[in-house]
Amino acid sequence: MQFASDNSSGAAPEIMAALSAINEGYAPSYGADGAMDRVRRLSREIFEAPEAEVYLVNNGTTANALSLATYCPPWGAVYCHEAAHVEVDECGAPEFYIGGGKLVKVRGEDGKMTPETLRRAIEATPQGFVHATQRGAVTLTNVTEAGTVYSVDEMTALCAVAKSYGLPVHLDGARFANALVAADASPADMSWRAGIDILSLGGTKNGCMGVEAVVLFDPSKAWEFELRRKRGGHLFSKHRYLSAQMEAYLTDGLWLKLAAIANARAERLADGIAAFRSAAFLHPRDANMIFAALPRRLHRTLHEAGARYHLWPHAAMLDGPEDDPVGARFVCSWSTTEGDVDAFLAFIRDRD
Repeated sequence: MQFASDNSSGAAPEIMAALSAINEGYAPSYGADGAMDRVRRLSREIFEAPEAEVYLVNNGTTANALSLATYCPPWGAVYCHEAAHVEVDECGAPEFYIGGGKLVKVRGEDGKMTPETLRRAIEATPQGFVHATQRGAVTLTNVTEAGTVYSVDEMTALCAVAKSYGLPVHLDGARFANALVAADASPADMSWRAGIDILSLGGTKNGCMGVEAVVLFDPSKAWEFELRRKRGGHLFSKHRYLSAQMEAYLTDGLWLKLAAIANARAERLADGIAAFRSAAFLHPRDANMIFAALPRRLHRTLHEAGARYHLWPHAAMLDGPEDDPVGARFVCSWSTTEGDVDAFLAFIRDRD
């Protein structure tokens, strides 16, 4: 009963096979390998962006922080949802790599900011006043930290607000494949056509061992990104091991197939939870994450039985009245089986 995180799952067999194959012999280092050339071609085809530049790093925090640093000056503000990963879970990395900067939190229900809340936040940043932080960039997250998905229309509307103030837009796509599957959208429509300038394309949460791509739709920023990646210590020497993962991930739609499995398992789990009289959902389930409240006694029993998932917020400990509802986050991955889901639901059903 493993629903703690899609980071907890293993790597998909196709990824492991690619790593084994790339391990044979020798290859040029620092991204000059043939697999990276193929990753670049695949990415440009998938995103319908023949001039896009693509770079690989090993984790999402690096992808996000370097992306924002490439577009936001040290005196700039980055507008993000108040629950965004860059705000809550990256230990100040964006500010560190920007060389200052300031994250401005934008409120919004179910993990989403709206054009109105974004506009208000931008307008609240005074311009032309030397003592104030200046407007820098906007960052969106899809799938959001609440497990919801921005539609293409919603993203387009938010990007339009940003562009009206001359601000570039970054997309944290740690679960971008899950968002695409959920929205039944094309990669191009959910990125550069909507107004995204730079994308952190997740692989690790969706079946890779450890790789993320940064896709720059404006090639004029590519050299700066390369320099920042090197200066920040994130240019791998044996780069082929990153390239092999991303090549296998993008080949024949594997990334979308893996995401579809995760989303389908989460749908099955959510449908089962909805049948319990003691359960209540905290956010809509759009992709592979579920936020639901269950009685504290049930959480206690589940944890004692070996179930793994996070109480949400983390401060909601197991001490308190037994029947109080306590929130939790359940995450399904490419490796979650129907049997995993059914066993979890059966355990709850017997104690609901």
